[in-house]
Amino acid sequence: MSQPAPTYDLLLLLDTEAEEPVREKLLADTRTAIAAQGELLRDDAWGERALAYPIAHKATAKYHLLQFHAASPELLHGLNRTLRIADEVVRFRIVKLKPGTPDAPDMSTAGAAVAHTPAPEPAAVGEPA
Repeated sequence: MSQPAPTYDLLLLLDTEAEEPVREKLLADTRTAIAAQGELLRDDAWGERALAYPIAHKATAKYHLLQFHAASPELLHGLNRTLRIADEVVRFRIVKLKPGTPDAPDMSTAGAAVAHTPAPEPAAVGEPA
């Protein structure tokens, strides 16, 4: 019996200052490359989010999660090469998932709710919190 193709997560952080058509073309090319040499399982746009620390003087990025099966290592090498030289990519990571790894959560609305939650008012000095 042959083993099923391994499952991978590709997390893309795209430059928010890049033009929308350029970002969409990069995503479309990535999806096409995956479909040509593997199987695209999931494509989630997580939206614009703040970075934990500035990367190349950028404080935010557009997050995308692509989950796929890769039939050959050439797909991984090709994605790595293409994404490393693309100016629109702030950061990316390809991770091989262990069998039985739970599905990624739906982050498309989670970050927006956190971003718009007002901070609590600070208590005056001497008042109980």
